[in-house]
Amino acid sequence: QVQLVESGGGLVQPWDSLTLSCAASRAIFDFDTMAWYRQAPGKQREWVASITGGGITTYANSVAGRFSASRDNAKMVYLHMHSLQPEDTAVYYCSIPTANYWGQGTMVTVSS
Repeated sequence: QVQLVESGGGLVQPWDSLTLSCAASRAIFDFDTMAWYRQAPGKQREWVASITGGGITTYANSVAGRFSASRDNAKMVYLHMHSLQPEDTAVYYCSIPTANYWGQGTMVTVSS
């Protein structure tokens, strides 16, 4: 069992940057792919980004070029978000998809 805890969300203005963190309760080097998802108010949860143990990243079209994922292969995964827009407003979740582990989410609100 692994617990995931996200942090770093908050209220920012358009074009601001923000980094989300995901702390695992134990080392996660045995899980290859970590992922970030988000759920905007009134919408379904959507995939945002994935990162493999080897550092290979993939991104949803909506965030490609603005967001980047990283991990330290111990207990931390990060989502670096730049040029944030109001449509990025959502609860962001860290996940180990292959094991169906999810964090509780952290809210990001982009508003002027």
